[in-house]
Amino acid sequence: MGVVTYEFEVTSPVAPTRLFKAFVLEGAKVYPKAAPHAIKSVELEGDGKPGSIVKINFVEGLPFQYMKHMIGGYDENNLSYSYSLIEGGPLGDKLEKISYENQFVAAASGGSVCKSSIKFYTVGDYVITEDEIKALIQRSEVVYKAIEAYLLANTDACN
Repeated sequence: MGVVTYEFEVTSPVAPTRLFKAFVLEGAKVYPKAAPHAIKSVELEGDGKPGSIVKINFVEGLPFQYMKHMIGGYDENNLSYSYSLIEGGPLGDKLEKISYENQFVAAASGGSVCKSSIKFYTVGDYVITEDEIKALIQRSEVVYKAIEAYLLANTDACN
């Protein structure tokens, strides 16, 4: 097994506290509303604390039926959270898991920056390419931007 770490940032005009609430605290409600073209439902297995499983079910016609995340933890004061993609989605037979550490911070010009560190755990001697990593990140950014658009259109959500 190999491990490849990749770091990136995404900016948003939305305040960091609202993004944190939308992604972490209220994600099960927000995801299907923000991305109904992709996400059918979100199920929580457990109490929402570290070790709990979040199953995201996709609409028919997408390349994946579902994916499962294991919650690593979250800190409401620092607006940070971690989780690992452990089943389904883009893992296939080449990736054991993908672990994410994210933090929302205030941007100097207003809005926020989401700082992410992602670790790709490969199966056997497989080496993930830069292009594969970028493609996976682009899929994540599509969901991120859909949630951002939802929050901008619904100013009362996640306050």
